[in-house]
Amino acid sequence: MDHSAAGHFYASLALLAGVALLSLVARNSRIRRRLHLTAMVAGAAVVLHLALAGGPWLASVGAQLAVTERLLLTLGVIHATVTAAFNPWFGDSTRERTPGIVQNAVVLAVFGVCATMAFPGQLLATSAVGAVVMGFAVQDTLSNFFAGLALQIDRPFKPGHWIEVGPFQGRVQEITWRATKIQTKAGNLVVVPNNIVGKEAINNYSEPAAPTRLIVEVGTGYQHPPNVVREALMAAMRRCPRVLAEPRPDVVMTDFGASALIFHARFWVSDFSTDARARDEVRTAIWYEFRRRGIEIPWPIQIEYQREEAPVDLDAQLERRRSHLAAVPLLAPLPPEGQLALAGAATERLFGRGEALVSEGEPGASMFIVLDGSVAVTVGGERREVAVTQAGGYFGEMSLLTGDARSATVTAREDTTVLEISADAFGACVRSHPALLGAIADAAVARRQELDAVRQAPGAARAPAAASLIERMRRFFRVH
Repeated sequence: MDHSAAGHFYASLALLAGVALLSLVARNSRIRRRLHLTAMVAGAAVVLHLALAGGPWLASVGAQLAVTERLLLTLGVIHATVTAAFNPWFGDSTRERTPGIVQNAVVLAVFGVCATMAFPGQLLATSAVGAVVMGFAVQDTLSNFFAGLALQIDRPFKPGHWIEVGPFQGRVQEITWRATKIQTKAGNLVVVPNNIVGKEAINNYSEPAAPTRLIVEVGTGYQHPPNVVREALMAAMRRCPRVLAEPRPDVVMTDFGASALIFHARFWVSDFSTDARARDEVRTAIWYEFRRRGIEIPWPIQIEYQREEAPVDLDAQLERRRSHLAAVPLLAPLPPEGQLALAGAATERLFGRGEALVSEGEPGASMFIVLDGSVAVTVGGERREVAVTQAGGYFGEMSLLTGDARSATVTAREDTTVLEISADAFGACVRSHPALLGAIADAAVARRQELDAVRQAPGAARAPAAASLIERMRRFFRVH
């Protein structure tokens, strides 16, 4: 064995031992897999050297095999060096610092240059080994390889980003040398060849910032002032938990449509994967907000038709409302004509499940009677539920009588219709019948005592005395 051959043999053994030691030190599973490939190449060089040393029958091709041994050793050294230089060794991350496809391209490029410079007369052997090494990169097409390489260098998106490429939209799972794997919102895995990704326009929803702006288009009748519609749309978006407060949502009127004013409600969400749910929340909130404010979303006009409205019996409607008012102990002292006047001034409002009718601490000057459905009463920052009010129940009477801020948050447990009585309308009735203040105050105090007993909140404010409440009502309604 000549000194040169012995040196290559010992170098291969040293490389094999060093790779084994590094595999024990490294905690990154991907790095260990790359080192295993280096060990295989070094091991092949050792086996080839032993075969040459003990097999005279290989003398006819010994020169070519000796060159192959050196090329394998060169490849192993280059592969180990690139792996050591381009990867974190002591992190637990499963991702490589530099994409594997880029590392492989560097290995191939450096190996090609070294092999050509060191063995200019042995291009046949170099080509043979190079073909074995590059076999994994040409399994499909070179176009996929180079497109994947360009994607890894330019980094228009990364694993975990939400992107849209042609007809495909989803979260990037992995970028390989051949294809990009995208998981759609339906849970399907779409494998898009890199040469297709490289040709298409890429819409990255995760950059440059995580929040993504969504748009909901809605039309309203021409009879509604645009500023009134904007206010309603903003109020609806503020009720939606997935809509971010910052960046702030906004509303723009985009067109005078054939049968409607067209508005875009624009808002931001933190996670694009929830865009369908966020749009659903906003559209639902808009419908209920428009319904409460009497804003009409026009019917699509495609064919001529006549809409037959069922006649409304206003007298029956007023009597139905008056009967609800008479069932409330607080309002029972009012004479029938006062109850009828209050019923005419009251407003029916529909709230969707999960919507807050009133919030704790906000100003208030009205009370509510639940006509159908039910509401939950919660207090405190932890939203502790203290009561559930069913159809026929009422809440908000202290805000009606004294203008106090809301003492609890009331949320619809299902689609719920309520009758709202304003302080202005109630004040007109009280000023017409000031002698009823005592009976009304007694009913309010009894109601407050019942609620305090249910809440069992230590330190909660005691129910005011009837005399004190009467005085506050006189000041609030300006009754002399």
